[in-house]
Amino acid sequence: MHKDVEYVLYSEKDIENIVNRLAKQIEKDYNGREFVVVGLLKGCFVFMTDLVRKINLDFAIDFMVASSYGSSTKSSGDVTISKDMSVPIEGKDILIVEDIIDTGNTLEFIANYLKAKKAKSVRICTLFDKPQHRVNSLVPEYIGTTIPDEFIVGYGLDYDEKYRNLPYIGVLKPSVYS
Repeated sequence: MHKDVEYVLYSEKDIENIVNRLAKQIEKDYNGREFVVVGLLKGCFVFMTDLVRKINLDFAIDFMVASSYGSSTKSSGDVTISKDMSVPIEGKDILIVEDIIDTGNTLEFIANYLKAKKAKSVRICTLFDKPQHRVNSLVPEYIGTTIPDEFIVGYGLDYDEKYRNLPYIGVLKPSVYS
């Protein structure tokens, strides 16, 4: 375990089981549909890589970069898009893949943005959900698991661009970010 991690919240096996369950749900719901899986970088890259390899359907993949955090542990509420999609989405079903939803500001902004670009539908898949921090009515269609109010890292999730490479989800020691 990394020295900055207080304890492991989800092991590699736990995460694998969650990803497999989500992939089965998505495969069932999107069978026969033309859809685009849109990952929100950087945090989604590990989760999305594992997820899309488990979905046995044809679909396009694209990425966006949007943020409301900076180098803080708290969402600022101001969402910026620094990389937009390159795949056309008009008339297509969109599945946004996110690592964690906290306030919901970023996802609400992105979902509305994609709807304005005439996506047929927009659904959200998140590995982790923190509904206790939600500031809007956003409810993701696919939730890996709901997590406690802890700052977590690993499996693509970071603090100040560190810890993304950890193969598990760990709770970051408060002394690291306070």
